[in-house]
Amino acid sequence: MMKSAVVLLSGGLDSATALAIARAEGFACYALSFDYGQRHSAELEAARCIARSRGVAQHKFIRLGLDAIGGSALTDQRIAVPRQPQSGIPVTYVPARNTIFLAYALGWAEVLGISDIVIGVNAIDYSGYPDCRPEYIQAFERLANLATRAGVEGHPFKIHTPLIDMSKADIIRCGMGLSVDYSITVSCYAADAKGRACGACDACRLRAVGFAEAGIDDPTRYQPTRYQ
Repeated sequence: MMKSAVVLLSGGLDSATALAIARAEGFACYALSFDYGQRHSAELEAARCIARSRGVAQHKFIRLGLDAIGGSALTDQRIAVPRQPQSGIPVTYVPARNTIFLAYALGWAEVLGISDIVIGVNAIDYSGYPDCRPEYIQAFERLANLATRAGVEGHPFKIHTPLIDMSKADIIRCGMGLSVDYSITVSCYAADAKGRACGACDACRLRAVGFAEAGIDDPTRYQPTRYQ
C-alpha cells in the first residue's frame, strides 16, 4: 500500500523540490497551499501548476487572513519589500507563518490518517527566518505528538525537511535530477500579476546565486523593469 504525506506547497523553488523528493520516495502527496494575504497571488497559480505536473492525490487551498495582523512586508502593503540585503531577521519574515501552516497540515494529516508531513524549509541559504531552523521543526514535531489524538494513541507524526541542510545550488541540482520545471515556480516577494520576478529582493538574489553556483541556466521570468 502506498504511503501518503501532506506536503506544504507555496509555489516556490524549495517547496516544488520538496514535493518532487516526496514523490520520488514513493509518497502519494496531498498538497496544501495558503492564500494568507500575501502581496501577490502568482505563487498560488504556480503551486497549482506544480501540483498538476507532479500528479498529487489532492491539492487543497486554504484562505488565511494574516494580512489582518500585518507585521511583514509580505502581508502589509505599507511596508516596502527591501531591495538590499538586511542584517538580522528581515521585514519579510511573516510572524508565526510556518507554525500556522504546519498546524493546518497537521490537522489535515490527522483527518486523512496520514503520519508524514513534508515542508521545504532550509537552514543554509535562507533569509534568517527563525521558523526554518532544525530546532524549531523538532519542537513542532514534539508538539504534534503531544497535542493530537493520533499521537497520543500511538500513531506519531513525522515532519520531513528534505532540504534543511542543502545549499540553494544543491537544492536546484537535486530538483533538476528529478525533472522539476523551475520555470513555473515563483519565489519573488514582489512578483507581478504574471509571476515575473523583480530580480532584487532577497528571494530573487538567493535564487539567482543558486542557479549560478549550480552551473544551470536561470529560467526565472523577470519583469521588464527589473531592479538591479
